[in-house]
Amino acid sequence: MTILINSLNSEADVFLYDILTPLFYISNTGIDMIEIINSGGVTSAQGFSAGGTYAGLKTQSDTLDLGVILSEKMANVAATFTTNSIESPSVSVSRKRLVSGTALGVIANSGCANCSVGEQGFTDAEEMTELAASFLGGTSNDYFVASTGMIGVELPMALIRQNLTNISVDSNGGADFAKAIMTTDTKNKERAVSFMFEGKTVTVGGAAKGVGMIHPNMATMLCFITTDAAVDQKFLQECLSEAVSSSFNMIDVDGDQSTNDMVLVLSNGSSNTSEIDEKFDAESHTIAIANGSFNLEKLNFINDGRSILENINLKIEDLILCLQ
Repeated sequence: MTILINSLNSEADVFLYDILTPLFYISNTGIDMIEIINSGGVTSAQGFSAGGTYAGLKTQSDTLDLGVILSEKMANVAATFTTNSIESPSVSVSRKRLVSGTALGVIANSGCANCSVGEQGFTDAEEMTELAASFLGGTSNDYFVASTGMIGVELPMALIRQNLTNISVDSNGGADFAKAIMTTDTKNKERAVSFMFEGKTVTVGGAAKGVGMIHPNMATMLCFITTDAAVDQKFLQECLSEAVSSSFNMIDVDGDQSTNDMVLVLSNGSSNTSEIDEKFDAESHTIAIANGSFNLEKLNFINDGRSILENINLKIEDLILCLQ
């Protein structure tokens, strides 16, 4: 089967290749095209909303630094995290959330990594999820938490409590969320694609940040992916783990491995298509996270780096690797 890419922007910062490498696609009779959604992001998939605000975590005023993603209904979730021996309590709390295999969303901040601050870091990370639940609905166990920024500084929880409800959470808030997780990034990194499955449109969107401390595995990098496909949680985790191992885990800029890395996928099934699992795979209905065509020479995580020590030049010819 031939996968065609429609309306492809030729600029080097096209994020389909650079950020949304963990990309769902279905190999099925009659599917021959994946379309890039102009200005797409984490809210392009049905049933997702997001937003961001300035809470004062960054010194530069009016710079977004606190954001949320919300699914309209409980979503299956998969995630991978830093393998550093030291990790942020925000990562530790999110690891616990992954055990249930489901989530409603995520709360994320920039400007402070919530790392190397003792037990207070765990208390604050838990409170972040409690605040998200109070604001968005559900319980604290329904939310992941992610932090990025300066290490050794406690989260300014008073500012977060005061400003979280200032976020306008809607289907147009993807760009604000992408901006809210930036640190020294020079641009917000987001992308979305869609394809037809069972006569219905299925969409995948993503937002990411990453500049310095880029070193395997995963780099200092947060990546959030949303899809309205219905994907079995176990299969979702298998696909994500395989894709991350051959994409994000191959990036190196400055040799520093982060304490806060996270890649998260939410699958809420709002497209009302059949659930995709290993059984579908056996029947040649395949959903996967694409880990083919990975051109690190043009990768924005590297091009956007503050000090590039190594530009790994890997080119794999196929954009889409069909797993059948």
